[in-house]
Amino acid sequence: VTVVEYASFTCPHCKSFHVDTYGSVKENYVDTDKVKFVLREVYFDRFGLWAGMVARCGGEEKYFGIVDMLFKEQREWLADGDPNTVAANLRKIGIRAGINGEDVDACMQDNEKATALVARFKETTEADGVRGTPTFVIEGETYSNMAYAEFKEVLDGALGE
Repeated sequence: VTVVEYASFTCPHCKSFHVDTYGSVKENYVDTDKVKFVLREVYFDRFGLWAGMVARCGGEEKYFGIVDMLFKEQREWLADGDPNTVAANLRKIGIRAGINGEDVDACMQDNEKATALVARFKETTEADGVRGTPTFVIEGETYSNMAYAEFKEVLDGALGE
């Protein structure tokens, strides 16, 4: 069973899913090889795009660790909403993840990467009819945010359990 989550790093409901529900989904379904979980980033704003760019700075090995930091610390790095503050806070997250400051700066200023990420976001969200976050596509069916009990019910149904 494949679950595709469309999420924005600036979305409070996405943060709630990641902090309150995803751990149980991962433990009971992903880690047991029952479910393949795919995260697709949604960029409804520039701060979400910047966060996605920082998440990619350390390559695949650091991506999910940075994603975890971005969701758990969402309120802190978004701070007062000033672009300079947000950029500085995202830079600090990259550095805390073990990426040197110059590399984080280069990632955040990579216009080609930003353009490619936005193009991919538009392509995938249009294909799946995504209008808000989080949105989940589970075996071709679209769902909005759910608590773990509901998620479990849907996954168990898809798995035939």
